[in-house]
Amino acid sequence: MEFACGFVYVPPPKDSQQAIKRSALLPPVSWVRPVRAPPPPPLENKEVGQQPHKSKRQGRPASTSTFYDNVDLESHSPKQLTPTRKTALLPPHLRPATSGHSPSSDQPISYDNSAESPSSWSANGAAVLSEGAGPSGNAPGQPTPSAPPLPPPRPSLMKYMPEYVVILPTSSTAEETLLTPPPATPPPAAEDKRPLPGNPNVILVSLGKLLSEKVQHTQGKPASCSECGSVLDGTYDNLLQGCYFCEPPERTSAPSGGLRHGLFVLSPSRNLARASHPLLIFCIDISASMSITSQVLTGKESFHRSRLEFVQEAVLLCVEKLSKQQPDTPVGLITFNYEVTVHGCGDFPSRVLSGDELTDSENLKASASVFTTPAPLSYTKQFLQEQVSGLSAVGITALGPAALVAITMASRHPGSKVIICTDGKANTSLGNLEAEDNDARTLLSSTIFYQELGEDAANQGVTVSVLSIEGTDCRLDELGRLADRTGGKVVVVNPGMLQSEFEQIIENNTIATKCTVTLIVPNSLRMRGEKEAGHKAVRKVGNVHLGKEITFQFVANQSDVSPPSGGTVSIQLQLRYMPKNGQMMLRVFTVTRKVTHESLVALSSLSLPIIQLNSSQASAALAVRGRFLDARRESEQQMKLIERVIEHNRSAEDRQTYKEWVITMEPIYNNIFNFTRAKSVVSDSQSLTDAGAALLYTMKQSNRKTIMIKNQQNLHFSPHWKHSKS
Repeated sequence: MEFACGFVYVPPPKDSQQAIKRSALLPPVSWVRPVRAPPPPPLENKEVGQQPHKSKRQGRPASTSTFYDNVDLESHSPKQLTPTRKTALLPPHLRPATSGHSPSSDQPISYDNSAESPSSWSANGAAVLSEGAGPSGNAPGQPTPSAPPLPPPRPSLMKYMPEYVVILPTSSTAEETLLTPPPATPPPAAEDKRPLPGNPNVILVSLGKLLSEKVQHTQGKPASCSECGSVLDGTYDNLLQGCYFCEPPERTSAPSGGLRHGLFVLSPSRNLARASHPLLIFCIDISASMSITSQVLTGKESFHRSRLEFVQEAVLLCVEKLSKQQPDTPVGLITFNYEVTVHGCGDFPSRVLSGDELTDSENLKASASVFTTPAPLSYTKQFLQEQVSGLSAVGITALGPAALVAITMASRHPGSKVIICTDGKANTSLGNLEAEDNDARTLLSSTIFYQELGEDAANQGVTVSVLSIEGTDCRLDELGRLADRTGGKVVVVNPGMLQSEFEQIIENNTIATKCTVTLIVPNSLRMRGEKEAGHKAVRKVGNVHLGKEITFQFVANQSDVSPPSGGTVSIQLQLRYMPKNGQMMLRVFTVTRKVTHESLVALSSLSLPIIQLNSSQASAALAVRGRFLDARRESEQQMKLIERVIEHNRSAEDRQTYKEWVITMEPIYNNIFNFTRAKSVVSDSQSLTDAGAALLYTMKQSNRKTIMIKNQQNLHFSPHWKHSKS
């Protein structure tokens, strides 16, 4: 688990984001008003009926003077009432009067901060005057005594003092002391103070790397929270202190955030059957359209070859190579046109399904479940090559039934692969994709069919890849759902490149199946872009290969419950999966990260490759669901964040990487409608073309390595970079 940012970034509260304009009447921030604190009045000499002391400057009784909020009043007599307070700067008549008296050294005065003292310091560090005391601090009618200076306020209280007034004790008017604050650190540039655009809180989970690591098993069973499912830090129920992730937001700074790391075996090994070798099934279209030819140039000579001939050549070359490298791999062949043929081998004859058998999905599953599993390639190589070489193109395209039969056969062996190669739309009753403009009900039924078929394949550990021939229309936006759910590829390929595409799919071995990724954050945070609301996200990944990487986003909750800057939060990752040995495993990671409100701190620790990968995956996931505007907003927000990072780092390498990435994202934020079909007659929605579907499904399944290669390829074939922010 890797974080794009070294900190959990929480934007500062909205009140602090707005610049406060100071009034011109206020003094400068660095200037402090010098004011002498009044000494305490002698309570024992206070007499009733005396005339109040007259202010020399104003000529009015001090008892009528206005009291201010920055000078807290404390009553020393039970009969005195607390006067009304107003908020203002100290007026002139409250300033100490000029006096030539010097402090008396033979009259000691005790100063106490308790409520019983004649004078004290308020909570904000200002001096407190007693009611009835004059500006000089003596009782009405009494001579003005001099007093030694008051002690300075406690340092812990200084932070509550208003910036425009600090009342200081002085020994005389000639010896006024100013409390000058230390010089403040110059604030960063205004642009760096702004909240970050986009979202830097991105987590990368390298599933292929994590699930292939050899880790010692943790003894016992995991103890989980009954509310959120987090694995708690303890194996005994009577020692558990409660769930950190379910606590109220104000308590999420707890030091313990769950089990730090553990690998648990959820299914006992004694009940496991011996793992079988995964299958490889080629599901080839042999409809009439596969007989269409195209010109091929070889040096000075040219000739025409049909699409089926290209497919036959690619399959034969893969079989020859695979027989040398992995001779124990069982390889099957299924072809489809107006009927579905499961090709046999040796003593096992071929099975043909046609007519009404192709309209009932349950009957197809029942028939396919009893078909014989292909033998290893070392025994069937010659027979398989003969079957492939003898194929001919005729009839319609029963793609839906063929895919169902192939997946049902492969599901008996977790980790198996199904490669579907076609050049046209499925046009039989089951899984029909041709009736898009005149029968919305049929199209909806087909959409549900391929979605459910993809779910079944993923649950059984089968990876399905779909390859369409360049220049054809196969409705990959619908058919691609099947491949995307199982972790397979969706490719529009030139006929001459079929062999290399087949080999890449075959070499990308599945290391785990039935994988589910769960990410849990505290209640002060919430997940973003996931189906589940709140602080928990569960994503069904299904099959995992070595290069599999996925990303998550999380954001702060509402400002009143967001984690405070400087605090810490814990985040837990759970991986449930089944490796090749058939055991069900649970791996748990819990990490702790510091929280910051500072944009500069977050910018300095951001990883551009993780942010770029997340933007590609998140935007493509929205676009394949038809949410084109949301996809554009998502990519544009993250693009602004990347621009801030580049501006902060001032790195030429980052700028080049950004330039390459922008070209890759061009279809999302600029030309998405170039990859969509015209609106349907029966619906206002728009669907993706085959080229658009293949592009977006590839982006959705990309990792850091593949997106880097794609960036470089795009830059090579796009010498003129037209983005406005270059």
